[in-house]
Amino acid sequence: MSIAQSLNGLMGANVPTTPENTATFPSAHHAPAPPAAPIAPSNRRLSGAVPQLTLDPESLSASKMAALASPCFYHKKFDAAVNIDKVLEEIRDNEGMSHSRLVQTATGVREVSKQLQRRPMKIAVKNIMIVTKARDNGLVDLTRELTEWLLSTPRHGKDVGVNVYVDHKLRNSRRFDAAGLLRRDERFAAMLRYWTPELCLAAPEKFDLVLTLGGDGTVLYTSWLFQRIVPPILSFSLGSLGFLTNFEFSAYKEQLSRIMGDAGMRVNLRMRFTCTVYRANPAHDPGDADSPSHHEAEQFEVLNELVIDRGPSPYVSNLELYGDNALLTVVQADGCIFSTPTGSTAYSLSAGGSLVHPDIPAILLTPVCPHTLSFRPMLLNDSMLLRVAIPRNSRATAHCAFDGKGRVELRQGDHVTIAASQYPFPTVLSRPTEWFDSLGRTLRWNMRGAQQKAWDGGDGKDEDEGFDIDIDDAGADEAARDSGYSAATSTVKLLGMSEGSGGSDC
Repeated sequence: MSIAQSLNGLMGANVPTTPENTATFPSAHHAPAPPAAPIAPSNRRLSGAVPQLTLDPESLSASKMAALASPCFYHKKFDAAVNIDKVLEEIRDNEGMSHSRLVQTATGVREVSKQLQRRPMKIAVKNIMIVTKARDNGLVDLTRELTEWLLSTPRHGKDVGVNVYVDHKLRNSRRFDAAGLLRRDERFAAMLRYWTPELCLAAPEKFDLVLTLGGDGTVLYTSWLFQRIVPPILSFSLGSLGFLTNFEFSAYKEQLSRIMGDAGMRVNLRMRFTCTVYRANPAHDPGDADSPSHHEAEQFEVLNELVIDRGPSPYVSNLELYGDNALLTVVQADGCIFSTPTGSTAYSLSAGGSLVHPDIPAILLTPVCPHTLSFRPMLLNDSMLLRVAIPRNSRATAHCAFDGKGRVELRQGDHVTIAASQYPFPTVLSRPTEWFDSLGRTLRWNMRGAQQKAWDGGDGKDEDEGFDIDIDDAGADEAARDSGYSAATSTVKLLGMSEGSGGSDC
């Protein structure tokens, strides 16, 4: 992911809320607008920059959201982890920057991004949330087993474990048997808690670590729960495919003990999209500056992809694609997929898109059955603001789906914007090569059968008698003479000469 996302998007769930590192942000189903004004160059330390972050009060998204006390733009750990003073000093509005200075600054930004990606996180995990796949009672039993172990395993110098949040639907589950857990130790009554979607949306800073039990769909659901700050996500492979689930549940005790201990965890900050739907204002007066042409309707944080398709219409979609307010092309196709690197292995791949490593900051544009064969998938810079508009003279509407959820109809005159989110999705790494391992495990990437059958040793007779058909060229010349064909004869014929001629008249 890009350095802007690394700096602007890390979760603040584990930083104490103090006047020095607290900014007020909205909640609900909308992401806040970026800071209204740049940070003054004199305040280059992150701890001094955080209190200056403000939201545009005119933003509709901001006005609808309740206050959230969490430093979600910047993480206080950056000051101790990375020397960012010099980098922030270089990134200033300096139109006269020389070529060498520009190269040095870009190199410094890239180096900081590498350090942020490779540096392990050590967090005092005291509150763990468990997301269990729905409609799978077998996973409820595993959830209870995991919950009991987390509650009872001593942590942080105490003879009990950590606080555990489970789905509120398990409160009265006989299979989960919460009452049985409380009977084991009366202290568990204050430690066993329940999460709701509303709690995840309003107070994501309550959770230090999120464990998912299921498949990729459960991971996508977790992203849907956290529409802004996302705590670190550790996913156990208990689903059907599991491209995003790289931890085996059978080894959960060793894995969690290591991550919650001195070893810490390494996370992959997976890029998400902020997708905003704008509705056309039918009462818009072009001559009135106070009459807006569009109004913001809905906003979603997307981990996999935004899909725009023709829906039930029999007509080909007619979509205007803009990049940074410049018309790029008019899309005539069954639809269009805007995928994150994480989503490049999902719908986009089935539609002919490329595989993209999650560390690459890019927006993958993949058409679905385009009208022209020259419209091929492409990678766009993650700094671009994309806009897809439905022309007012379009014969049909279009439909949007955000990670397969929240399907919305776009009518004539409406548009949707796609931008790299300031709230990434941090997944705990199981090993540095997990992405390539997932390609081989789930997609059988670059795997093929054996070229020949395995050698079984034989009974020794072939070695004694020899092979009727061998790869040895011995005797080839003799066979060629018997057939009237030889390598020399072939060469002469290719040159157009007769065997008896001694040269050329040319």
